Amino acid sequence: MEEKIIPVIMCGGTGSRLWPLSRKSFPKQFLTLNNKKKSLLQNTQLRLQTLKNLDKPILVCNEEHRFIVAEQMREINIKPFSILLEPFGRNTAPAITIAALKALELGEKIDPIILVLSSDHEIRNTENFIKTVNMGLDFAKKDRLVTFGVIPKSPHTGYGYIKAEKPFNSKNISGENIIEFTEKPNLALAEKFIKDKRYTWNSGIFIFRAKTILNEFKKHAPEVLKCCKESLFKSNFDLDFQRLNKETFKSCPNISIDISIMEKSNKGTVLPLDAGWSDIGSWESLWESAEKDKNGNVIKGRVINLSSRDSFLNSNNRLLVGIGLKNIIAVETNDAILISEKSESQKVKDIVKKLKEIEFPEGERHLKIYRPWGYYISIAEESTWQVKMIQVKPNGQLSLQMHHHRAEHWVVVKGRAKVEVESKVEYLTENQSTYIPLGAKHRLSNPGKIPLLIIEIQSGSYVGEDDIVRFEDVYGRKD
Repeated sequence: MEEKIIPVIMCGGTGSRLWPLSRKSFPKQFLTLNNKKKSLLQNTQLRLQTLKNLDKPILVCNEEHRFIVAEQMREINIKPFSILLEPFGRNTAPAITIAALKALELGEKIDPIILVLSSDHEIRNTENFIKTVNMGLDFAKKDRLVTFGVIPKSPHTGYGYIKAEKPFNSKNISGENIIEFTEKPNLALAEKFIKDKRYTWNSGIFIFRAKTILNEFKKHAPEVLKCCKESLFKSNFDLDFQRLNKETFKSCPNISIDISIMEKSNKGTVLPLDAGWSDIGSWESLWESAEKDKNGNVIKGRVINLSSRDSFLNSNNRLLVGIGLKNIIAVETNDAILISEKSESQKVKDIVKKLKEIEFPEGERHLKIYRPWGYYISIAEESTWQVKMIQVKPNGQLSLQMHHHRAEHWVVVKGRAKVEVESKVEYLTENQSTYIPLGAKHRLSNPGKIPLLIIEIQSGSYVGEDDIVRFEDVYGRKD
């Protein structure tokens, strides 16, 4: 019987360095970047399809993004083995431990090989990637813990580094023992690493047997293994999701697998990876990985450019005009604009932190908010009224709910709506409307085969999103 390979896809992270496109409510792993048709998460799964004996994936994400993850997998016709929900982030060691424990549920006699991947990375050469993964598979079958190191092309300070026992060169593409990991060194240290051929960039990709990695956790990080076992044992199922126990998971150390296991284990192996890898950790790295025009510019959206060079110009809505720009990042969204020198783009994370401190919502949330039934966009808002555009997927339905402080008007602009208000049920089509009085129980559904689009006008003393009481919800939401 051939060995099964279970992808473990890590879907956490907020991608704050790619603000304003990437935000906490919809981070970079769910975005389509560099003119790709699929999101980074979807491409992470799709590039594995030529691997032999590939099994269903395990995805690890947080509560807020669970429906986005499920929907993006559905769009590419993937039914995950499991979607594990972390109550809060605890770095990679607990997440991988949980996934390995879950993988063993395939059966006691089966010791699957798990391939750990980040959901927000780009790999341009799929053929070379699969070839290197297969090399790693040979090591994993011999109970080695394999990670993949990218041969550095520059002294990059935004990446972690792996030090191997022996140098790498064009003739040496075999695995080497791991000495240590260094997380995001300063420029002087990064330049030193580049000259020392033993160092590679840390890709965050791993492959090993489930039992092998768990045995290493038992030896080197028993406290991680203990809390993960308890969190999984006390977990509960919610639709297609498995929610880890909050109280027991809270006790898990916040630590990476690099530090907790890979540095300490005598089984660690690093393989060189040459597959056009990028963690897209900043606007500069996105520019580096994208296709450029003859002047080195990356242009996306409604952009007019004149005499600019080596710049990234991105417009999502309004017309963006660049004249004589050099090494500039300019990104427009419907509620925020970023302008930065390319070399300073790593500092965007500091702006996101500042926005959070001064409680500007643009730091974390888009105007377009995704829900399991579809999404809504806030069009205009004042203290006592708000206008939204709401799209409901076919067969989608909002919760049965009521509001204490606002009434609502709904106007159907596309599709067919089923509207429940108290005991009354009516069906509305394009150009028809209805009124939801303050305090009335109500629900909106889409019984049709095309997306339902409505305009919602809220009015009342308070129009915040927390003014909602749910009575029934097909998606299991309570707040």
